[in-house]
Amino acid sequence: MNYNISLKNLSQQETESLLPDNLILLGYRGSIAHNMYVHKSNPNSIDDKDIMGIYIAPIDHYLGIKQIKEVKEKFIKEWDCVCYELRKIINLLIKGNPNVLSLLWVKEQHIIFNTKWGELLRENRNLFTSKQVYHSFNGYAWGQFKRMTHQKYNGYMGAKRKALVDKYKFDTKNAAHLVRLLKMGIEFLKEGVLYVEREDAPYLLSIKNGEWPLEKVKAEAERLFKLCEETYTQSKLPNTVNHDKINDLCKQILIDYHKENLI
Repeated sequence: MNYNISLKNLSQQETESLLPDNLILLGYRGSIAHNMYVHKSNPNSIDDKDIMGIYIAPIDHYLGIKQIKEVKEKFIKEWDCVCYELRKIINLLIKGNPNVLSLLWVKEQHIIFNTKWGELLRENRNLFTSKQVYHSFNGYAWGQFKRMTHQKYNGYMGAKRKALVDKYKFDTKNAAHLVRLLKMGIEFLKEGVLYVEREDAPYLLSIKNGEWPLEKVKAEAERLFKLCEETYTQSKLPNTVNHDKINDLCKQILIDYHKENLI
């Protein structure tokens, strides 16, 4: 592996351990990409540095019987990395998955590493634009809403985040995710554009920082759920993506990549 990637506070060996081979695209996700990162100097900070990548498997994965792991997750120090094999992430993009869709729409300054194949995906991001995003964004938001209102703690949660949940009586970070997802879904259904870097970051950070009581968050979420449904019915986006064009793009990237890298 020789990506010439430098990540703050990580040695070259740690960086190489964090990232998979055959990477074609790597960028920020989460709070940094959304302009909502709370620096570690803030005593209430619970944010890691989240990054996401796409890699291409060895040729055997596509033509032989040797299968590799399609999702690779690793955490080192404050860096939380998840990387997807190309076909795996394309199938998630087709479904309008909000977590992976953002990698195609993040600002250029939030791209850490890119290749001509990663750029080809970003240039063709509109292939994944359809009304299908409603079901994905709305579904993720409902999941956040239910966890926020029915569970005190959700899965693994560090002591610092548990303390904040105890302080505010609900997970404020979860609440900010909920509102952000709904707003991004509404914008996408209206304009076909995913605004990853949030101009409304101060509004969202006020929720994240515990400035809103739970009842106010619930009322805002319910308003946005209704607006999201209305926007879906009025959206001019295509109902589904063009699977043939996406298939052609996937084949083009895989053939071109392995022509250059096959020994």
